[in-house]
Amino acid sequence: MILVFGSINLDLVARVPKIARPGETVLAPGYDRFFGGKGANQAVAAARALAPDAPAIAFCGAVGDDAFGADCIANLAGEGIDVSRIEAVSAGTGCAFITVEHAGENAITVASGANRQIRADGLDDAFLAAVDVAVLQMEVPWEENAALAARARAAGAHVLLNFAPARLDIPIEKLRGFLEEIDTLVVNEHEAETLALGLGLGGGDSGRLLAEDLSLTVIVTLGAEGTRLVQAGQPDWHSPARKVEVVDTTGAGDTFVGVLATGLFEGLPVRRAIERAGLAASLSCTKAGAQAGAPTRAAVDTASLA
Repeated sequence: MILVFGSINLDLVARVPKIARPGETVLAPGYDRFFGGKGANQAVAAARALAPDAPAIAFCGAVGDDAFGADCIANLAGEGIDVSRIEAVSAGTGCAFITVEHAGENAITVASGANRQIRADGLDDAFLAAVDVAVLQMEVPWEENAALAARARAAGAHVLLNFAPARLDIPIEKLRGFLEEIDTLVVNEHEAETLALGLGLGGGDSGRLLAEDLSLTVIVTLGAEGTRLVQAGQPDWHSPARKVEVVDTTGAGDTFVGVLATGLFEGLPVRRAIERAGLAASLSCTKAGAQAGAPTRAAVDTASLA
């Protein structure tokens, strides 16, 4: 089973001629409403990429006791995700405010809301014993992530962390202890640099510094340039991105993480899992919306033959 422990948001998206600079107002003709949150996005991408007979993906998170929260839970349940461990709390459901300019680049502000009330101790030991892959991101309190990572790994799960959004507010020894419970780390170039800085690793190749210092598998996503795999004591390996007509890059990284999780769950070699996840991420850029763009398993299979 795959467990996603993370955030659930409602995304409000406006298309603009350019992304506003500080102090600038940019007008948009309207806005669209999409289901989002890095955790929810990754869960949906994983659910769509799984084989039809695979066990359900379980989600642990929190939403507000409000209409947005009810809609978000219904959306995840509609994707075949086990939502029994999503709690409705008094805080408002998380919201993301996203502007997308004509070339597909985006700027995002997230109001965490209920996501700050997620709790690792809400999952019992018997449940964690059935988890094969645990997926984490950084839109929920890092202390809860660290607690869940330690418990899941002790129970035998492969722990996959997407260190996004990157943050520098974690004390170095606690950050190091958290990362010692991770098996696979997924970061973009900026996140790799931020994390290396937070660990006091100095300048240089951040992906390589992280892999060697922490003795874990580091996957650096490079946008249109593809993906880089870095493992301690081994040469780098690069997987190019599929060229597509970009509509919206929102959620591409989450699609990558979700589909990577399914590859690891299904026992694919890490390079093959990365290639499949990268292809899915490219396909996701051809549609608007973080979850709407996540492709089905059939779409990825078809594209891989093209």
